[in-house]
Amino acid sequence: MQRRTIVGVAGALAASTIFSSLATEPGSAYPTKPLKVIVPFPAGGTTDTLMRIIGPRLSKSLGQAVVIENKSGASATVGADFVAKAASDGYTLLVGAAHHTIAQAVFAKLPYRFERDLAPIGLIALVPNVVVVNASVPAKSVQDLIALSKAEPDKYNYGSAGPGSAHHLIGEMFKLRTGAKLMHIPYRGSAPAVADLLGGQVSVMFDTVTSALPHIKAQKTRALAVTTAKRSSALPDVPTLAEAGVAEFDVGTWFGLLAPAGTPQAIVDKLNAEVVAIVNDPEVRKQMLNQGIEPLTSSPAELKARIAKELTEFGALAKQAKLSVE
Repeated sequence: MQRRTIVGVAGALAASTIFSSLATEPGSAYPTKPLKVIVPFPAGGTTDTLMRIIGPRLSKSLGQAVVIENKSGASATVGADFVAKAASDGYTLLVGAAHHTIAQAVFAKLPYRFERDLAPIGLIALVPNVVVVNASVPAKSVQDLIALSKAEPDKYNYGSAGPGSAHHLIGEMFKLRTGAKLMHIPYRGSAPAVADLLGGQVSVMFDTVTSALPHIKAQKTRALAVTTAKRSSALPDVPTLAEAGVAEFDVGTWFGLLAPAGTPQAIVDKLNAEVVAIVNDPEVRKQMLNQGIEPLTSSPAELKARIAKELTEFGALAKQAKLSVE
């Protein structure tokens, strides 16, 4: 009896040691409290729309609340800086986007380094951008728009989500490739820029399909071309810029999740697996495609490689177009 008790105690101690070890393994018990996901743009834009689809499902799969917080400003860099300085415990995440690699190339000074201070978790989606004009602009094609802007260089402008945003870079890239004369008007996010496009204060936008789609369908704006190599599944009748006569144009807006650098790899891998499963769910894919969002997943390493590639490419383009934001 006494021996059995000793063996039982020893067994209990061994089990306790094992379970203690498992409990302290990074990511093993994660998450044990709500997560905060920072959307670095105002409510109503593409990033916000995307997370309203993904957020509730991530909450369900993780068994914890997922709080979506809009923290906008300076072309998404305010939100990125907030997450870069957060604790590396997996409880504060960023919806990163092409805007961030562009900003890194365009802003003269940033309080963080995107590739150094944020850890990629994985891609969620790719959204084509689309050249849209206010319904009163007489252009029926990209070539019409180019000709109109050259004929009256002080008349036409384009709005963006802010200096250093994807809208801005695509707009300047378009001008560089075509010689179009369009003045840049930056806003604090795409939603206010779209409002002025609808009101006629802005002539053109290189907006994401998700943001532009309802207004195109309502015939309040006119779609001239998409900026990616392939046509958008949501706008199958709209040509690509390459098809419209602007060669070698292939730029879209990717979206993905990132965590503060130093977040344990086990947590990064767990979040990646959850996101991949969510995005590959048929119902989620259908909901995304209906919003003009193309589902796209990746490993953390693949997103890291995309970021590195874009930093190089956009850096070269920013120099060529002489883009710099103080």
